[in-house]
Amino acid sequence: MGITERKEREKAEMKQLIKNAARRLFIEQGFEKTSIRNIADEIEYSPGTIYLYYKDKNELLFDLHQESFQKLIEQFQKVLNIKDPFERLTSMGRYYMQYAFENPELYELMFLMSSPIETIECREEIWEDGRGAFDMLRHIVRECIDAGYFKIDDVEGTSLMIWSAVHGLVTIHLKKRTTMFPEEERIPRLEHAYERFAELLQGRI
Repeated sequence: MGITERKEREKAEMKQLIKNAARRLFIEQGFEKTSIRNIADEIEYSPGTIYLYYKDKNELLFDLHQESFQKLIEQFQKVLNIKDPFERLTSMGRYYMQYAFENPELYELMFLMSSPIETIECREEIWEDGRGAFDMLRHIVRECIDAGYFKIDDVEGTSLMIWSAVHGLVTIHLKKRTTMFPEEERIPRLEHAYERFAELLQGRI
């Protein structure tokens, strides 16, 4: 490995170290209470090191959002080779739940953490990847309607209903509202509930 390649690798590793620390602190302390100095202390570097990569914590939050949504979209792309649109739709929901359960910190940052998104300079772009993920859902819903799976020709309302339902199943688990059940049963129960929702969706809309 040459000097240039090694420097690029070290730069990428440092940037990821910063993002990992920032994500933990944003979730644990909240965005407002977390400072660049807090993040620097977490990784045992000076604040100046972080400013080499990010101009402020707003830009850092944006980068974390973008990275998280890109990973979710990668999950969704696994369904693209499924021919039947309804099977593709239900598989997309399963991948969404899998992503959330395997990446709870990312999901928290994307959908659950209170953060001043409206104050971020690039606020028009902050949800670009989020819109991309939702557009994938909308496109599949459109195909389900065209294929006769759904009786109501309402892409927007149906897409939002589906996302809200799956998001709700994920959220009650991540916010520890399933602790009434034995630990080993929690995720299987939610997955079972999702399958019942999918059956209802196919039969009554």
